[in-house]
Amino acid sequence: MASKLTKFKVAAAHAAPVFMDKMATIKKTVRLIEQAGADDIKLLVFPEAFIPGYPYFIECYPPLAQVAALALYAEESVVVDPGGDDMAAIQDACRRTGVAISLGVSERMGGGGHTLFNSQVTVDSDGTILGVHRKLQPTYVERMVRAQGDGSTLCNFPLASLGWNLGGLARVAGAVAMAGFEAVADAKIEALMKAHAPTAQVFVVTASNYVDETCLAWMREHLGEQDFVKEGGGWSAVLHPFCAFLGGPHTGAEEKLVQGEVDFAQLGAVKVWIDAAGHYQRPEVLQFRFDKRPMWADEKTKRFGRGVREKVEEGVVEERDEKAL
Repeated sequence: MASKLTKFKVAAAHAAPVFMDKMATIKKTVRLIEQAGADDIKLLVFPEAFIPGYPYFIECYPPLAQVAALALYAEESVVVDPGGDDMAAIQDACRRTGVAISLGVSERMGGGGHTLFNSQVTVDSDGTILGVHRKLQPTYVERMVRAQGDGSTLCNFPLASLGWNLGGLARVAGAVAMAGFEAVADAKIEALMKAHAPTAQVFVVTASNYVDETCLAWMREHLGEQDFVKEGGGWSAVLHPFCAFLGGPHTGAEEKLVQGEVDFAQLGAVKVWIDAAGHYQRPEVLQFRFDKRPMWADEKTKRFGRGVREKVEEGVVEERDEKAL
């Protein structure tokens, strides 16, 4: 582990994917990483399911009308195989630019299966895939598309270039472009992120994609007209642990890297108020435990060359206390 870099630039990629086109979106991902490198950004965070896009059609059409679309969505999803066809160009971009990333993907289990996960892939600045976090609980009709993650991927990953750990979670907020959420979605995202920052004592980078015409046109062509998802939405920002905006907030169709500078020298003052590893832990009252055993076949093998995943013993074990970015 390298010495800790106290102050550096991070960014949220406020951008839309090339909907349902894995290879085109991978190329766009590489361009955004290269842009971040040119701006001396050390960590770039992408939206949920950026490759190949969030499957908004599951909110809009009857299940039996979606079978072909769901099969195609699996084909366009990402197999996270280090050096494999889907990740090689992205790993190379991180290596060339010195940018670490947290990349949201629809992850397809290897081996040609059709089981999918809502995943975040952490790639370090040397191109190493440190690991994958699979969303524990798919939300609402997302359960029709995604399998459940397990406790083995609920962990943080050490970024060697920065000396800090990176963790990620998908939080339920709703898209502003989706029927029923138009008036509240941005406010919900902001509230959830501002709650997470002080309670976890972390800097938060929030990346939310907007719905563009590419997405809507694909749904019209393949599934017909619908009136549930509109063009627009998205809310991205960089937050201090005490909820101050370090970058953004930014919303709407203008694509940009929402940048902010984090300064870990400020964490001492934060921990004076709240220290989850110390005076806020209250181990005599609460014990945080979960099952870290891998449940899915591909998680039972060592898929990644470096990371925090040690050999998992049988049984329920306590989670280690780790700082997160």
